[in-house]
Amino acid sequence: MRFFKSLYLSDRFFIALIVCVLGLFACFIFDNFFFIMLIILGVVGVFLLLDMFTLFRQSKGIIASRNCPERLSNGDMNTISLSITNKYPFRAGIKIIEEVPFQFQKRNLMFKTSLGVNSSETLYYDLRPTERGVYKFGAVNIYASGLFGLVTRRYIFDEGKDIAVYPSFIEMHKYELLAASHRLTDYGVKKIRRIGHATEFDHIKHYVMGDDPRTINYKATARMNQLMVNTYQEEKSQPVYCLIDKGRTMKMPFNEMTLLDYAINSTLMVCSTALNKGDKAGLITFSKDIDEILPADKQRRQRNKILETLYAQKTDFKESDYERLYATVRRKLSQRSLIILYTNFETVNGMRRQLKYLSHMAKDHLVLVCFFLNSEFNEVLETPPTNLEETFRKGMAEKLWNDKYLIVKELNRYGIYTILSKPENLTIDSINKYLEFKARGLI
Repeated sequence: MRFFKSLYLSDRFFIALIVCVLGLFACFIFDNFFFIMLIILGVVGVFLLLDMFTLFRQSKGIIASRNCPERLSNGDMNTISLSITNKYPFRAGIKIIEEVPFQFQKRNLMFKTSLGVNSSETLYYDLRPTERGVYKFGAVNIYASGLFGLVTRRYIFDEGKDIAVYPSFIEMHKYELLAASHRLTDYGVKKIRRIGHATEFDHIKHYVMGDDPRTINYKATARMNQLMVNTYQEEKSQPVYCLIDKGRTMKMPFNEMTLLDYAINSTLMVCSTALNKGDKAGLITFSKDIDEILPADKQRRQRNKILETLYAQKTDFKESDYERLYATVRRKLSQRSLIILYTNFETVNGMRRQLKYLSHMAKDHLVLVCFFLNSEFNEVLETPPTNLEETFRKGMAEKLWNDKYLIVKELNRYGIYTILSKPENLTIDSINKYLEFKARGLI
């Protein structure tokens, strides 16, 4: 039974069969062709049997495997490779049909190649997941054709493999490497000049030309009988909390990802940057209830804790409770902290309903509100209307666009910092704002 399940007739076989059938029909007109057609049919039959024999005489004529990372990065291109080895004593034609998870909606991922005797080949393709969770890969189907290509044998490898999709850790590692090579400016991270002096003492050193005379340590100078200056470093161990709104406004999709996923990717990057700067990073997620509270810490394992916590977050369609959020912040955050709130305000009235709680938080903490600018409005605003419906649509787009900037102005009036960003630029804008706060000595 297994033999028949793995046996497939190729297109070449059906072409040969059609030619034979047409030739037999021609024999009704030309009697002399009948003997020739019998010989052709015999040859096709012999070739068919030879193909079947050469393909099925070995139990493992083809060896293949899917080389996939242990976890995929959400919103990034992840490279998957397929390794194929030919163990047949002849060159084999190979057709590969890869069964990727249904979330990608790719039903025609197919590769064709040919392999010589005892030769191997590795094929690559990219996948871009747009939601977190567990993705189930299907089988790697290998169809090997024989010497004459009349039949193919099916091999099945790596069936039913589960891979978890995490927040964008590829971007996190990329930014860490860029920071080590001082190339962050190539990707939009600004170099911000430090304003004034840092207040955390580092060490005393000899004065050299160009040092600030205001940092001269006169007691050390008197003892050493030469000019000595104090050096300072950035203040460290400052708490940085990312607050993620998981309410219905964060369900909005953009470029195949929800706003929540953009916020989660940005949170991972900001927390990683804060940990690299020596600050403590923490996390709070909320909607109608407070779902997760991860206290701020700067230990090495904190980055993995944040990654695992963000992986499990899901949005819902409930209204977010900012009153409960404020009560939690007041109770849990005893030290003045930088609070980065990821949410989405579409209207001025929607923001004003939460303004009371945001302003109260801003009295005790440095609050930064990050919300989203719908870049698709640009298309509507730049296109001249040609009928009444398009005029109405453009008017609504202008109102919503203006509301976003009115929200920024009103929040700034209450001492609340803001980032109004396109979803794809949120990570860069958040990192730049954090570095600006560090440079200005606000945290």
